[in-house]
Amino acid sequence: MEEEIKKIIGVLKSGGIILYPTDTVWGIGCDATNVKAVSKVYKLKKREESKTLITLLDTFDKLPNYVSNVPDTIYDFLKSVTSPVTIIYPGAKNLAKNVITKDKTAAIRIVRDEFCFRMIEKFEKPIVSTSANISGEEAPLYFNKISPEIIKGVDYVVNLYHDRINQLKPSTILKLLPNGEFKIIRS
Repeated sequence: MEEEIKKIIGVLKSGGIILYPTDTVWGIGCDATNVKAVSKVYKLKKREESKTLITLLDTFDKLPNYVSNVPDTIYDFLKSVTSPVTIIYPGAKNLAKNVITKDKTAAIRIVRDEFCFRMIEKFEKPIVSTSANISGEEAPLYFNKISPEIIKGVDYVVNLYHDRINQLKPSTILKLLPNGEFKIIRS
């Protein structure tokens, strides 16, 4: 795994995009602070830039680097959930402008998967995560369901877990409201 992560870091640092196993479904990713890399992801997916992408972080402690105000209750909530949960936070900052929406929000998930955690930890920056499919098509649950167009369109295909199914669906998405409550966007 360590050798694979070294290769991935080189691709990410050079502004490349990767195809990788996330903590949910197979994903397309890049440096979430690199506007040009993020644009490549949108282009490959044939996705409108008005539709946001999810950003992955390795630890709760890094949330304040990318979100202006993180309520204390978020930490307790995230520690209590057992399945992957993405939260849309207001006051996004320090991410590529095409990862932050017009209303200054960003969708961020703290990973628990060992591979994703170690990759992000070594990269020392957040990574974009979006399902490995053309927009509008079904998200592939395992590697051999990924279209050749996606595989050929990335700069690097991670050579791990090609036979693993992590989860049968993408993460739950919640939007953090000004009053501290959540609105369910995707369950």
